[in-house]
Amino acid sequence: MDLPLPEADAATTAAVKDWLGRFAACVREVDYAAAYPFWHDAIVIFGTYQELVRSRQAWTDTQWSNVWPRTEGFAFDLANTLVLASPDGAMAVAVTPWDSTGFHPDGTPFPRPGRATIVLARQPDGRWVGVHSHMSLQRGVPQDSHGQRAVKAR
Repeated sequence: MDLPLPEADAATTAAVKDWLGRFAACVREVDYAAAYPFWHDAIVIFGTYQELVRSRQAWTDTQWSNVWPRTEGFAFDLANTLVLASPDGAMAVAVTPWDSTGFHPDGTPFPRPGRATIVLARQPDGRWVGVHSHMSLQRGVPQDSHGQRAVKAR
């Protein structure tokens, strides 16, 4: 017999969706400094440009720097986000589509949708911190984007 998915309660779902919305704002602003507190220093991730990255700084250097300044309009699709949670409320997983705009070499924009799985751990002070992220583009979407936005803060 299959048990139901361990969906998060309404409060946890709201908190995780709020976290996603605030983090997405950092991506849109190309504000690495504001994004750092969302993530554990020793995070382990997979992404478009790297198969496995360990540490938030390495993630910034290899993934964020290759994507955030070259795209725009990043947002999670919160209406279609599923939040799962451990029974004790210590961990949550966001399964979420996202969208952004990429740019061809000639500057013309193209839709750049993708999906993410983000694992969050609740800290003793109650805030959520990402401990794992796997973000990928949908099939057929060009990996390279050629936008040139300035980094707001490192």
